[in-house]
Amino acid sequence: MLEHPVTLAIARGETSLGIELGSTRIKAVLIDHHCATLASSSYEWENQLIDGYWTYSIPDMIHGLQATYRQLKQEVERNYNVTLQTIGSIGCSAMMQGYIALDQAGELLVPFRTWRNATTGRAASGLTEQFSFKIPQRWSIAHLYQAILDEEEHVTGIDYMTTLSGYVHFLLTGSRAIGIGDASGMFPIDEAAQQYNEDMVKQFTGLAAVKRYPWKLTDILPTVYTAGEQAGSLSEAGALLLDPSGSLQPGIPLCPPEGDAGTGMVATNSVSKRTGNLSVGTSVFAMFVLEKDLTKVYPEIDIVTTPDGSPVAMVLANNCSSDINAWLGLFREFHEAMGLKPDMNQLFSVLFNQALEADADGGGLLSYGYYSGENITGFAQGRPLFVRSPQSRFTLPNFMRVHLFSAFAALRLGMDMLTQQEQVTIERISAHGGLFKTPRVGQQLCAAALNTPVSVLSTAGEGGAWGMAILASYMLHKEPQESLADYLTAKVFQDARGQEVAPVSADVEGFALYMERYTEGLAIERAAVEHLVENGKKN
Repeated sequence: MLEHPVTLAIARGETSLGIELGSTRIKAVLIDHHCATLASSSYEWENQLIDGYWTYSIPDMIHGLQATYRQLKQEVERNYNVTLQTIGSIGCSAMMQGYIALDQAGELLVPFRTWRNATTGRAASGLTEQFSFKIPQRWSIAHLYQAILDEEEHVTGIDYMTTLSGYVHFLLTGSRAIGIGDASGMFPIDEAAQQYNEDMVKQFTGLAAVKRYPWKLTDILPTVYTAGEQAGSLSEAGALLLDPSGSLQPGIPLCPPEGDAGTGMVATNSVSKRTGNLSVGTSVFAMFVLEKDLTKVYPEIDIVTTPDGSPVAMVLANNCSSDINAWLGLFREFHEAMGLKPDMNQLFSVLFNQALEADADGGGLLSYGYYSGENITGFAQGRPLFVRSPQSRFTLPNFMRVHLFSAFAALRLGMDMLTQQEQVTIERISAHGGLFKTPRVGQQLCAAALNTPVSVLSTAGEGGAWGMAILASYMLHKEPQESLADYLTAKVFQDARGQEVAPVSADVEGFALYMERYTEGLAIERAAVEHLVENGKKN
């Protein structure tokens, strides 16, 4: 039964597996050596706000990993009649940065603190001033320093600090490794050395509040690897964690773990200079590979790296699609209350297309999808908010357009720093994410919001897990001295097709009017945060 070429390839382990723990789904993608998808699976999970911190349950994470792998294994058996026992290479990815602190036994000292937390303002601003380098609130070093400033008891016991991708990699291999892209969101990277910035490490170590702890920063941080290197092998314990049935064999090489920003760059072929990508989900971020350093530090712009170590300017807004999804859920409930069984794909398509029939500026409506704090506009907490005046044109098309505009509004504020003040040249922006599944609508309004053409590749729906699988495949199949950019262009995207949508002038003008309303209305959002009681407690 192994005559089929794909079946033979799977049986021989001529495959690569990418696993990504996103903000709403854990996803796995198995590819062949041509980077074509053979099987995929996913598991839905949700973050929780517990004791003031956004977090995910580690038992739920492990259950989700196992469920995702089990579904993938079943799909392989169903479609190719072979049991998945070995894989050529594996790569783990996860939502970027955050804070995982482990003791000597490898146990969590505090619950995982995700990128979504806006609780490290004092630490982030202090380190930014100390380093003359932007340290965002979500970065691991900001979380660590804030815990130090707050004199949290767990800090003394830290033996290892990592990100979620690094933690999953650690569970599967026992290796304290991190890909340079994810590492660049733990601590600043020296581009020339392709390692943590040594001068800044010394500056941090010299801080009075840090000196009293028994560990050294370089001892608790993971080792940095670049794309193409091997960063460990699947251990016996790791194989059983992923596949409790015992079918999966240990010894499989793993590439460096990466964040979802890095896998997004790979999945959109955006690792070369002058290219950019846009990733849309619970958060939205745009990344542009730089030709030269920025002239100054911007609060709205983070400096990270590609998976192969090139500097990247990153603009990230914490909130994007959550509020849209909540409203679509309300429309679904209405359907069900009417005794109808809604098709969610059709529901999204119909409602999104309504936005194209709207007034250019959204008819005077206003929305803030702030489920959490928003770093770009300076909010430590958020309140989802929809506002209109008696003169607003409250129609379904305007309602939908405004919520799509709002998804990109905070991002636009950060983008203006790059394009207007730094004159960064962007040859193309490739976008991916669920918001673009409905043809053209999200793409057209995104192009208007950014005032630049936006391309969506035919492979955009494959997502970050596919990008992670490509990085695992690159480790195995690259030619000597073949760069990641060359590998992607020649071997992954050589036949990829995309659709580019240019901004429509009326939409651009309408978005400009909406942005005036959005910036003026931030005071309304601030009042909501201050006065809208949550969990019986006033902020």
